[in-house]
This record gives sequence, structure tokens and C-alpha cells, in this order.
Amino acid sequence: MSDAVEGGARRRGRDETEEERADRMWQELIQEVRVAQMGVQILFGFLLTVVFTEKYDDLTNTDQTIYLVTVVLGACATGALIGPVSLHRIVSGRRVKPQAVRLASRLTLLGLALLLATTTASLLLILRVATHNGFVPYLVAGVVGWYLLCWLVLPLWTRYRHTSE
Repeated sequence: MSDAVEGGARRRGRDETEEERADRMWQELIQEVRVAQMGVQILFGFLLTVVFTEKYDDLTNTDQTIYLVTVVLGACATGALIGPVSLHRIVSGRRVKPQAVRLASRLTLLGLALLLATTTASLLLILRVATHNGFVPYLVAGVVGWYLLCWLVLPLWTRYRHTSE
């Protein structure tokens, strides 16, 4: 990060054009999406196999409903996290990279929210089937709290604490 003195005031940031900034942000976004895509695709692939097991028929109606909701959430998360790739391919060369980066960033955030919902529902289903215990919702709530701390609270705290924007 460079510091430049402009009119007696210190200016922080990179000295890059809007296009250079969009290129850099696109590369960073794609690296982030790769991590999330891997997780959601593994989880979604696992979820798709559950319905074909003998155990599925033994699930209660509630657990089957949780399963179906989880699969739909996983499909939606997959779509949102793969969306930036399709967006880039379709608009590539059209001189709209800054706008594409903003839209891809929103799709990624939506995909992460859907991944959180998918993971939550998966955990709920697994723990309900594994334990048949009343503490399961509290345990799932604790894990969701942990995810929210890692994925939202700490990043927002860092943004608030260390930036002026």
C-alpha cells in the first residue's frame, strides 16, 4: 500500500486506474469464490447421495423436509457461487468489468449466505438423526453463531476498525 502526500494530507491506497482496480478486484474475488465453491460443491454432492441410501426411508417427515430444504439451499448456493464465472464469460471484452465485479461480489455474498443456510440445515439434519436429542437446536445455534463471528462480525469489525471508508 502506498502513502502519498497530497496538499499536506496523507492519502492511502493504490495508484491504479478504475480498470486496473477492477482487474485486481476480479482476481481477488475469483480466488475467494474458488474456496467457497469447493466447499459448497462437496457438501451439495454429498447431499445428493443421501436420498439414495436405505436410511432415507427411515427419516421422519420432518427430517425429510429438512433434507429437501437443505438440497434446494445447496443448489441455490452452488448457482450463486458459480454465477460470477458465467457473468465474467458473458461480459468479457465488453468494457464493463467494474460493474461486473460489483455484481459478482453481490452474487458471492449471496452464495455465502446460502452456504451458511445449507450448512446450518445439514448440521441440523445430521445431529437430529444422529442423536434424537433436544439439545440439537442449541448446538446448531452455537455453530451458526461461530460462523457469523468468523464470516461477518470479525470482517465487519476489521473494516470498521481499520478503514476510513
